[in-house]
Amino acid sequence: MLIRFTLENWMSFRDSTTFSMIATRERQHGERIPKVKKYGTRLLPVSAIFGGNASGKSNLFKALAFAKSLVVEGTTKPSQAIGRIPFLLEKQAKERPSSFSFELLIQDHMYEYSFSVTSQTVVEERLIDMSPTGERLLYHRKGTAPPNFDPKLPESDRLRFVHEGTRANQLFLTNSVSQNVTVFKSIYDWFQDTLELVAPDARYAQFQHFLEANHPLRDHMNALVPKIDSGVLRMESEEVPLQKIVQDEATLARIREGLDDGAGVLLESPDKQERLVAMNRDGELVLSRLVSYHATLDGTEERFQMRQESDGTQRVIELLPAFLHLSSDQAAKVYVIDELDRSLHTHLTRSLLEGYLACCSESSRSQLLFTTHDFMLMDQDLLRRDEMWVTERDDRGVTKLYSFSDFKDVRYDKDIRKSYLLGRMGGVPRLRLQGALLTGKRPTPGVQP
Repeated sequence: MLIRFTLENWMSFRDSTTFSMIATRERQHGERIPKVKKYGTRLLPVSAIFGGNASGKSNLFKALAFAKSLVVEGTTKPSQAIGRIPFLLEKQAKERPSSFSFELLIQDHMYEYSFSVTSQTVVEERLIDMSPTGERLLYHRKGTAPPNFDPKLPESDRLRFVHEGTRANQLFLTNSVSQNVTVFKSIYDWFQDTLELVAPDARYAQFQHFLEANHPLRDHMNALVPKIDSGVLRMESEEVPLQKIVQDEATLARIREGLDDGAGVLLESPDKQERLVAMNRDGELVLSRLVSYHATLDGTEERFQMRQESDGTQRVIELLPAFLHLSSDQAAKVYVIDELDRSLHTHLTRSLLEGYLACCSESSRSQLLFTTHDFMLMDQDLLRRDEMWVTERDDRGVTKLYSFSDFKDVRYDKDIRKSYLLGRMGGVPRLRLQGALLTGKRPTPGVQP
């Protein structure tokens, strides 16, 4: 689970900003708040981030995506740029490192992992074991100085050897795992396996399981799809001729290489409108795609390609695997969805959230973080005050992040939506459009509207 995430000098987040999933003393919806008894704390199962256009909501999502990519994939060459994006509206900020810090709950134990990077160099990296009785520094890397390792760590000589081979533009955590050092692998695995990011234009990778006839996801999805009022009766897989999609040997070689890892290979059609999966079936390369079936007026069924479905139907089909996974008793995932409400009716978005939250309890270990423009979700019957956040961009272009629980006059019975729309809590667009612009009339020079 994610406990806290702090970032600094990343895109519009110039200043150090902390996003917390620690529950306050608020009692509302307390029955669904996960407890970590070992630490005497509670962590939120959900957080919604509201805010106006260009206020910085998506920049928080991009920060998490950047951190995941740097940890899991890293850099491959000594000369490769790290790819961080500093605050660009201040000269000094371009020269300063960008910093990221994660407090994590992994198998009910807390860790803090942090790093600071420039465009070419890892400036600092640190891992701390946070036990209920105190903190223990596992390793600390700073600049070109020798690293500081906890003397109680196993394989200390091996760790120092691996550190010597870690490039200046590479995280030690990433290199240690690539060198088969397992001491810190649980931290790496959190970024690789626990943290799931779903962008607004994502083609959700787990849809490939929908193409497997015996996969549980297929049955669960087909049980839910008819209930979303999209007209879809069910989803099925359909084989596609290989030569229709793959037209060169280089692509074919890449597919075969990917299949050697034992997983399917995700592909797009030449017009980018369709998703397909290449799979190895009894030694034969097979391409499959997702299709839907609708009832016709004469009582039969008509097959639709996914490109023929509405944006909303496609979006909810992309999101359903995430919500099904989150709602599982055994799930321990952190899903971050940017623009959850894109192309969805507010009732459908709310229904998805209610379904997930109904499955949350004191023993849950999954979390959902999402950004949204849908202020109808700003409802204390659905979300607690500490589960609602707002981003606001000031006149300097700097993003500030606030929790609704920071506003002392917001009671449990207060209409938060009304206060938000009146601008009392920030996060609403500051529109300066002239009336003449809206009417199409040319403004008179020197005359203020």
